[in-house]
Amino acid sequence: MEGFGAKSVEELDVGDLESAGLEPSEALHFYQELQVALQRAGFGKLESIWRLVSQSLLTPRHPHALHQLMYYSIYKNWDELQCGPPPYWFPSLEIARSTSIGQLLEARGNELLGNKAHVDPIASFTNFYKFSVQHPEIFWSIAFEKLSLHFSVEPKQMVDSSDSSRPAGKWLPGAVLNVAHCCLLPKPSIGKTDDRIAIKWRDEGGDDLPPSTMKLWELRHHVSRVAFSLQAAGFQRGDRIAIDMPMHIHAVIIYLAIILAGCVVVSIADSFVSSEIAARLAISKAKGIFTQDVIVRGGKAIPLYSRVLGAKPPKAVVLPSDGKSVRVPIRNQDVSWEEFFANGNGTNRYRETIENLGALSLRFICRSGDEFPAVQLPVESWTNILFSSGTTAEPKAIPWNQTTPMRCAADSWAHFDLQAGDIYCWPTNLGWMVGPYIISACLLSGATMALYNGSPLGRSFGRFVQDARVTILGTVPSMVKTWKKVNCMDSLDWSSIRSFGTTGEASSIDDDLWLSARAWYKPILECCGGTELGSAFLHGSLLQPQAFAAFSTPSLTAAFVLLDDSGRPYPDDQPCSGEIALFPKLLGASYTLLNADHHKVYFEGMPVINGIQLRRHGDVFERIAGGFYKAKGRADDTMNLGGIKVSSVEIERVCNTAHSSVLETAAIAMPQGKGGGPDNLIVAAVLKGALPPGENHPEMLKRIFLKALHDNLNPLFKVHAVVLRPEFPRTASNKIMRRVLRAQMARSKL
Repeated sequence: MEGFGAKSVEELDVGDLESAGLEPSEALHFYQELQVALQRAGFGKLESIWRLVSQSLLTPRHPHALHQLMYYSIYKNWDELQCGPPPYWFPSLEIARSTSIGQLLEARGNELLGNKAHVDPIASFTNFYKFSVQHPEIFWSIAFEKLSLHFSVEPKQMVDSSDSSRPAGKWLPGAVLNVAHCCLLPKPSIGKTDDRIAIKWRDEGGDDLPPSTMKLWELRHHVSRVAFSLQAAGFQRGDRIAIDMPMHIHAVIIYLAIILAGCVVVSIADSFVSSEIAARLAISKAKGIFTQDVIVRGGKAIPLYSRVLGAKPPKAVVLPSDGKSVRVPIRNQDVSWEEFFANGNGTNRYRETIENLGALSLRFICRSGDEFPAVQLPVESWTNILFSSGTTAEPKAIPWNQTTPMRCAADSWAHFDLQAGDIYCWPTNLGWMVGPYIISACLLSGATMALYNGSPLGRSFGRFVQDARVTILGTVPSMVKTWKKVNCMDSLDWSSIRSFGTTGEASSIDDDLWLSARAWYKPILECCGGTELGSAFLHGSLLQPQAFAAFSTPSLTAAFVLLDDSGRPYPDDQPCSGEIALFPKLLGASYTLLNADHHKVYFEGMPVINGIQLRRHGDVFERIAGGFYKAKGRADDTMNLGGIKVSSVEIERVCNTAHSSVLETAAIAMPQGKGGGPDNLIVAAVLKGALPPGENHPEMLKRIFLKALHDNLNPLFKVHAVVLRPEFPRTASNKIMRRVLRAQMARSKL
């Protein structure tokens, strides 16, 4: 592999270690220990050398340059073409046997895989994946036992595949439940009890305070209060109610209460401008919205309610950002958070009871029948409407039904080994699928959800991870890149972390090296899926060695092929690069869209294999030696910018009208370099005519496009560069050939 410097590990000397940031005496000691490790591992046995060095010599306090030197020099002569990417983490049998899937295989491996087929969880994992694809009904019956599911009417069967119009099948036909109610009920058999902490959180500025906590019974009480008030406000079963605010404790309570009351959450990201909020409210036909006055970040108040007002929303419930009183005037038809409760029939009784009798009596009341009676609904009833950009300017509105949260929880149980006792933190927003994913994953498995109400880009977030004793930390690659760049997590104790997760965009090898080293080289589990799937189709696993910026396995029960340029599938064991196409039998996946033809978007024109039409996703992946996969970007015109999925058409719609000199633009996402990482946004522009001399026109347009995107689309988007072109390459039907533009820009090393 391409290295960090010219030397292999055997060629290093004390001077190299000093250059990597060690003091002379420390460099000498490290060098002596390194020679011992080389002798123990055996010269040339690269994996063994790295295992010893990463676990016995390197620590989080060492400078990143030393971690780089060790990793790249050890694997300098690694043959990636023949062996795949070099592994940095290796599961021990002890770790593998302690995982949920490991315990399942140890107990039932031979029964499930065939007589004497099970060897150990590591050796048997690939066969278990194949079993999950071939026998999804058995896999899901096992998974459901490990989740906190409570059916008021049991399903007639696991899946009904008789309806040809439903390629994914009808899952759990006849079942009736309320999945939010399931989240709030205890299930002692999986370690989920009323006294277990359901949520830990901290608000920005509270670094010196211990994290706040809420037990399961307390969460159930607070959710009931909101559900009663929704009912009193006149909302009815099936009504769609939007949430546009940061993902803090109140947002989670509101989210669960809306579903508990039989209504549908409309998820809107708190970074959107008014026009984007308006589009989502209109598409979803939302009858109400929960928002807050401002968002406080770094002591500065960022307007939110005013942006929501610009969308001309239905009745709004406005929360105070400081937990006291709303700091902006609100419309006559809107109500404050306090008024929302005060107007609720029966809610005043709750408030008086709390004030007069205190927490012990409150606990008694919650357990003695004063909880909101959950609205029990057919399993295919919608719980959430989320939005995903496609190749058109209008965002696709994707409904989740009650099977989708089950999929979210099962994926975390199977791949992250999420279970009661874990503390799961993934800074995100309810407007993106990871927000609802985390709520379902934690509360259906009995794990604790960790929420930080503030920016995740600084040291204060890292302090929260340390103080909350987070065991699984989810990330977005651009977030990690920022942490590494400013070195804000130095000297924090992240030893409680047993794995990381990452999604949303392509990872960087060097950024992941830095991240893993913060927690004594714990694994970073890549996952890739989609809002329309409710979870992932590619993942990492604690039962397999892991390589930086690579996926080690398809998700359990998920099957796919990679297609060549002619739409034919490559052989399953062949290294290749192609568009991924999914077999559609996936619990929790979408089967309808609010504002588009679902079949046309996901199935029309896709190949048929063994009588099964494949499902389109749109990502291109490379399958490489060693069974690993790497993301190679989008096959269509959708891109990921900072973990936010957006279509090139949306970018271009804003840029085309940003300046009178612009004739047309083409938005292109470009990887940052050979090491991978988040995409850079390049805007190619064709001008109407010559511009006045003396101005750096690309830089001028870069500033103009950046401001236009901030004002009209999303303030989180950044323009890396503007490139002027006399014309764009086009297809016979006059469509811009963005792949050709992307290739041209790659050659020019933008």
